[in-house]
Amino acid sequence: MAPFWSRNHTAQEVQTAPVDATSVQPKTNEYYQPNEDQSSGTGHDLTGHGQATFAEHGNLTEDTPRKQWFSYVRTKDFWLVLLLGQVLALCITSTNTFSSLLAGKGTSIPAFQTFFNYVLLNIVYTSYTWYKYGFKKWGKMVLKDGWRYFILAFLDVEGNYFVVLAYRYTTILSAQLINFWAIVMVVIISLIFLKVRYHVAQYAGIIVCIGGMGILIGSDHITGSNGGTAQNQLKGDLFALAGATFYGVSNVFEEFLVSKKPMYEVIGQLAFWGMLINGTQAGIFDRASFRTAVWDGDVGGYLVGYTLILALFYSLAPLMFRLSSAAFFNISLLTANFWGVCIGIEVFGLSIHWMYPIAFVLILLGLFVYFMTESVLGEAKKPWLGENQEDGVSGLGTAKRRVENPEVLV
Repeated sequence: MAPFWSRNHTAQEVQTAPVDATSVQPKTNEYYQPNEDQSSGTGHDLTGHGQATFAEHGNLTEDTPRKQWFSYVRTKDFWLVLLLGQVLALCITSTNTFSSLLAGKGTSIPAFQTFFNYVLLNIVYTSYTWYKYGFKKWGKMVLKDGWRYFILAFLDVEGNYFVVLAYRYTTILSAQLINFWAIVMVVIISLIFLKVRYHVAQYAGIIVCIGGMGILIGSDHITGSNGGTAQNQLKGDLFALAGATFYGVSNVFEEFLVSKKPMYEVIGQLAFWGMLINGTQAGIFDRASFRTAVWDGDVGGYLVGYTLILALFYSLAPLMFRLSSAAFFNISLLTANFWGVCIGIEVFGLSIHWMYPIAFVLILLGLFVYFMTESVLGEAKKPWLGENQEDGVSGLGTAKRRVENPEVLV
């Protein structure tokens, strides 16, 4: 689920992807309630008589704060989104660390390794979806929207797969440079399919963040941490480009889906189909590696740690998509390289180059610039859901929920 350019992968390391985008479903499906909280009696009707609107909540309207620079930055929402982005970056760094430890033990099973994550997510979220919908309504949902979730899972799994191939053939430095294509893909797809219109400050923020990432890459090149000589530069670069494309599309698609559907349905279906797709690929491509892998207590511990943290990442990413956007999600993860070195100091005996803190501050500065002109709702208000978010789901982190209950934090 996570963009692979946010990681320092070796040739043996696995990539995890997150998701998103194309088809639009303007009407609410009949097999679930549009409000995630309705089943518990806490939801509100935003259609028909008594409809709540942004205009009725002066502190949430787009008119007043939009003209004030940094109005969103001064809200608790921004700091929550900023913190959430760094938690996700740390999750990526942690899964990468466990992958390195597994590779160091001689256990390189990238596809099979991620399979456990899909299994765990499927057990948790698909089971909860059954509880909410019942088997009959769950079956109707799968028949009606299963193809959308299959595409989402396919994009997620294949993004991981092509990333692994990329790092086998090209250098880390080259792959990271091409990986910025994921950000470009997110912006382009959001512009075309979701009708998102970015402010000049948002483009400036993205550029500043990329500049910070460029400093990180430059420091890696100076210290000789760029991965050495490429086995097949062209092939590796093409794989990296394919992986970045899959990630960018999947991110936007997931942002669209979680804005219109309950998060437990989206995550559960992503895990359900991802488990089948990933399991098939693991059976085909990891059989030889599985037979030669080392299996001991340490390997078991690394696999458990990797699976738990990756499952946490997949659980938090949809909330990030609701509170902000796929674009902000991607640029937030640029700090993962910095956190990776910090963890590497203790685990692998690495040292921080003097350029790393500068790059980290520059990336954070870009995140502030990105939201310089946003209103108090930030990017939680999605343009494809209508003026009053009437086409969206009312759930954790959505703007529609904030309209219903302005006192809630998310």
